[in-house]
Amino acid sequence: MFSLPLQANEIKLKQTNNQENISVCEAELKQKIDDILNQEKLQRSHWGILVKTLDDQTTLYELNAQKYFIPASNVKLLTTAAALIKFGANYQIKTPVYGSENYPNLSVLKVVGTGDPTLKSEQLETLAKQLRIKGIKRIDNLIVEDSSMDEQVINPTWEWEDIQFYYAPSVNRLILNENAVLLTLTPQELGEKLTINWSDPLAARQWDINNQTVTGEKDSDYSVSINRNFEKPLLTITGSLAINEEPDLLGMTVVNPGQYFLDSLEFYLEKEGISIIDSEVVSGNSEVDNLVKITEIRSESLQKIITKANQESNNLYAESLLNLLVDENSGKSAIDNLKATLNQLQLDADTYHLKDGSGLSRHNLVSPEVLVNLLTFMMRTPEREVYRQSLAVGGVNGTLKNRFQETIIEGKIQAKTGTLSGSSSLSGYMEPPNSSQLAFSIMVNQSDLPASELREIIDNILINLAHLKQC
Repeated sequence: MFSLPLQANEIKLKQTNNQENISVCEAELKQKIDDILNQEKLQRSHWGILVKTLDDQTTLYELNAQKYFIPASNVKLLTTAAALIKFGANYQIKTPVYGSENYPNLSVLKVVGTGDPTLKSEQLETLAKQLRIKGIKRIDNLIVEDSSMDEQVINPTWEWEDIQFYYAPSVNRLILNENAVLLTLTPQELGEKLTINWSDPLAARQWDINNQTVTGEKDSDYSVSINRNFEKPLLTITGSLAINEEPDLLGMTVVNPGQYFLDSLEFYLEKEGISIIDSEVVSGNSEVDNLVKITEIRSESLQKIITKANQESNNLYAESLLNLLVDENSGKSAIDNLKATLNQLQLDADTYHLKDGSGLSRHNLVSPEVLVNLLTFMMRTPEREVYRQSLAVGGVNGTLKNRFQETIIEGKIQAKTGTLSGSSSLSGYMEPPNSSQLAFSIMVNQSDLPASELREIIDNILINLAHLKQC
């Protein structure tokens, strides 16, 4: 399985705050932050900030703290908290495998998808080996059940330009390899088309390619663009890549995840010498009464799932966690159940509005106050350390690995990033060397500045907070 880059492509920021030898008194803090935000280039931006001490909930700074903002991936703070509260850190998602009892030739082998986002090809290969060891030689009807087949597995509030890329995949019940595949474009001789290679031929055969690319002159500008035809699975690739450039790696979505799962399972079964007579993807909750449970595939622990969702800002993992919250018997949506779960922490369900679990939707509305309250309430639960450790650490890992390096808070800030065009956010915990622990949320919307510059401004604010001390 290939390794995709982090969801939020956090670049290393140039730290312009040479403040290691200064301190900021609480009385000076408001003016310090106001001065940062009063720059002319920020006048049209919409900023929301709330900073509180964790122990006694003293407000150190606030600006538009109760106003709504598009939070981007800060939504994951809500989704992962709800899943952790409801299921606990050790919970595992189980994918059951059923079969008929007429060995060695099974009339039916059935895999029932339950939304495990961690499933990889290697686990299907292991399953095939287990069945071969059990003596199975033939399967008359191989069935994989994807109960989301008849549902809309692409969120209708996501941007159309996003949904061919790996960070906006289909979120169904039969997920394999994160429903993504790696596309590699490689320069050839000058003027020739770039060659196209896929990391997985089973996923690749779902896409048709219209290759209109060209190998450009040495050191020429990169101009590759990918456009999807929404009437059929066709990618049109245009533009050029310089002849002296390294291959261009692009993460793409799998068009039909259920079929991809079935094709992959069939491939590994046949590789083990198990013949398949017929195979199909089915929807709904079909009967398994006449079948026996042969085995089950277990996911990684929920602790590892929420850590990947938060530290790497993985949208598929976050949406899968949201789907776990669906209660089909209650008739309520996953978001209704998310709110009901967080209401147990006294987080008012009427103070935020969600359309997804990852933050890719621009229809989500959350205030800095809601996120600071959530961060505070989570520290009062038995899962507080698991939750806190699931966040990226400044200068150390995840989407914060290249931020806050060589500053006073390197390793002392744990937070969730968020980035959409025109929007940037960071919410989490900080341990200033000479002050109480803080919970904070900083969000900016409606900006025409590049994301890297917005992140630098946010970091500047936090570095001032890091120098806070009583004086």
